Amino acid sequence: MGGWTFAPWGGVFYPKGLRQADELKYAGEHLGAIEINGTYYGTQKPESFANWRDSVPEGFKFSVKASRYCTNRKDLREAAESIEKFTGQGLIELGDKLGPLFWQFMPTKKFDAAEFEGFLKMLPDKIEGMPLRHALEVRHGSFLCAEFVELAQKYNAAIVCSHSEKYPQISDQTADFCFARLMGSREDIETGYPESELDEWAKTAKDWSNGNLPDDGDYITPPLSLVTGRDVYMFVISGARIRAPAAAQELMKRIET
Repeated sequence: MGGWTFAPWGGVFYPKGLRQADELKYAGEHLGAIEINGTYYGTQKPESFANWRDSVPEGFKFSVKASRYCTNRKDLREAAESIEKFTGQGLIELGDKLGPLFWQFMPTKKFDAAEFEGFLKMLPDKIEGMPLRHALEVRHGSFLCAEFVELAQKYNAAIVCSHSEKYPQISDQTADFCFARLMGSREDIETGYPESELDEWAKTAKDWSNGNLPDDGDYITPPLSLVTGRDVYMFVISGARIRAPAAAQELMKRIET
């Protein structure tokens, strides 16, 4: 899910009376990964990343949302300084709990091959020796083309499979890991999604991990064969946010069985 601080989760996900300072620790014990969204709006202190690292158990991962100053630009090729500032703010402190860096583009941002490749070339593959992974969420229909998929494959960047009524869904797998964001949870369903949809997304996660591609995916290019044992990051975000923890936990149950 996105973040871990949301007042309505008190008594719904978090036990009543739990201190806000203990919420991340509790979330880390009941979930497998969380998106850090505050980095989209501003830089964080290295000490904050270190504290977050120490609050969660081994095996937990943080996906870190890139600064809006990197992605909300007329020309992405001018983002070098902002990318350096974002990646250098203290991400290294997360250590082996750092998951993919998540680059989200405005719905008005159109695909331009030269511009986008120029941007991808600037994304570092490591910081201070620590490998980095990159996930791209595009929201304009012009990205529904083979050239975009091929660029993502060239730079081993995962195209985010976004499940939303507002934005395109792209199922093509372009990196050595998978990344999905489910944005359709409903408040009138306690688990956020109907049982059948949770079952389908859990099956998709298992297929991706096992090197298989679902037959009903929204593919732009002919599906490539995948290696097994792939890392899969699947977040429940947006939609009815109050249901995000329940939906995430239900997905975990299905994936682990």
